[in-house]
Amino acid sequence: MMEAPAKLSWFKSSYSGSANDSCVEVATCPSTIHVRDSKDPADPHLTLSPAAWAAFVPHVR
Repeated sequence: MMEAPAKLSWFKSSYSGSANDSCVEVATCPSTIHVRDSKDPADPHLTLSPAAWAAFVPHVR
C-alpha cells in the first residue's frame, strides 16, 4: 500500500541553503522513496523503489 503524500514526513538535504527555493525534498516508506520540489509541494511527486533510488543517488552526488 502506498503512503498518502500528506502523511509523509518530507525532509531537505542538510546541504540545502536556508532559503526555501530550488530544493528537492525526500520522504521514505519501507517500500518507496518519494521525491518532490519544495517550491511546489502540492504538485505530483516521483515515487521510486529502493533499487531505483540506489541507482540514482550516485549520479547526483
